[in-house]
Amino acid sequence: MKRARASDPLTLRRHLITGLGLTWLSLITACSTAPVSRPAEPAAQTPAPYNKVRNDLALFALSLLDTPYKWGGRGPATGFDCSGLVAHIYRKGGGIAVKGTSAELGRKSRPIDRSALLPGDLVFFNTLGARHSHVGVYVGGGRFVHASNPRTGVRVDHLSSRYYAQRFEGAHSLLE
Repeated sequence: MKRARASDPLTLRRHLITGLGLTWLSLITACSTAPVSRPAEPAAQTPAPYNKVRNDLALFALSLLDTPYKWGGRGPATGFDCSGLVAHIYRKGGGIAVKGTSAELGRKSRPIDRSALLPGDLVFFNTLGARHSHVGVYVGGGRFVHASNPRTGVRVDHLSSRYYAQRFEGAHSLLE
């Protein structure tokens, strides 16, 4: 039987493929076992009991991701600003009539402790040098949906992200 030489192109190709396969295997194995680094979140609490309205608000909010931003916008066809998005989510997702600017929503809603946030609650930020100048809808897991800006539109962000953590002003609720 003829033995293949190391310089034989076919043998080199087999060694290369085998080496790449082992490298790939070690990479996916490492990826699947490597710890994921995430921003620190508040300590986990016992899950709240099922609440249809809250869950519907959170799911409806998530369904609007990637909708365009439009200052003064109140609907998906034209786009949303932050308070228009909240009003739309509450009206269509929960059957609750809500209107007003983010600052007015802050005055109309009941302050709650951040650790008591539940899906459907409101989160407020000072992004323009004014109290409650931005609002979003909390969807759980430390995340909120909001109409961010004309470049990104409606998106989800973490409360612990550096930008929003530095500008967080409080959690409020319009729900029982």
